[in-house]
Amino acid sequence: MARPPILSLALPSETGRVLSIQSHTVQGYVGNKSAVFPLQLLGYDVDPINSVQFSNHTGYPTFRGQVLNGQQLCDLIEGLAANDLLYYTHLLTVCKSTGYIGSVSFLDTVLQVVDKLRMVNPGLIYVCDPVMGDEGKLYVPPDLVSVYREKVIPVASMLTPNQFEVELLTGLRISSESDGLKACNVLHAAGPSKVVITSLNIEGKLLLIGSHEKLKGQPPHQFKIIIPKIAAYFTGTGDLMTALLLGWSNKYPDNLEKASELAVSSLQALLHRTLEDYKAVGFDPQSSSLEIRLIQSQDDIRNPEVKFKAEEYT
Repeated sequence: MARPPILSLALPSETGRVLSIQSHTVQGYVGNKSAVFPLQLLGYDVDPINSVQFSNHTGYPTFRGQVLNGQQLCDLIEGLAANDLLYYTHLLTVCKSTGYIGSVSFLDTVLQVVDKLRMVNPGLIYVCDPVMGDEGKLYVPPDLVSVYREKVIPVASMLTPNQFEVELLTGLRISSESDGLKACNVLHAAGPSKVVITSLNIEGKLLLIGSHEKLKGQPPHQFKIIIPKIAAYFTGTGDLMTALLLGWSNKYPDNLEKASELAVSSLQALLHRTLEDYKAVGFDPQSSSLEIRLIQSQDDIRNPEVKFKAEEYT
């Protein structure tokens, strides 16, 4: 009997087929739990590889579970290759510490995966959120920073760091919008054509800065989105934001500002819904980290109302 075709390959979606390497938790929405469903809502076929499987995220008093090592990741990729299943349009990785993607050996294996996928599809788009730290605190071993800088950036198509991570990757201190734009240019020169600094605190304002180098060596198209600050801490938002940026930027490949407007608007609607739901059950949202209301916000993910507009730099 003939083996049936893989319909995601034989009849691919108009958007694409994504391999997502991130963490997984049984309860809550972080990592792949925060990224896969939104991408599916936006029309993508998504195959997740879980870098860890934990009972819950590590912000709880305790957690249990297993960590995937480099050899186990290789085994999964080889299994896909043996069955001619390695054609993907996108690779999404969110590289975290604390057993998520927190070792040089595992990150080196991820880079081998990039090579294998591009042998099958040279046009593969690699979207990477290089999670290394935040607000001046490094989450990963220091030797990982040089791996990101020397090996990851050159092969990435889109990079979505925060302010602290941009400083680590470029060696630049960012204290102004101009500094952020210069950092984007440094990253473009090293590899990725699209850079989105997802959060910068500049003079009391929270900003997203986006930069798209449409032609190598030409001045990039750059913009900012002012984001309102919310007095609460949420888990899984970075993972969700990177997934949304992948999803919308592929639908609007030459319009990163529109993709960013849609991503920011989706995320803000979800965060406000999360905040109101916690308040509705009498919980003080400033007393602890909050699990996002992903399922309840699917309409905002699929069809966001754009309330946050990009402002172009000239």
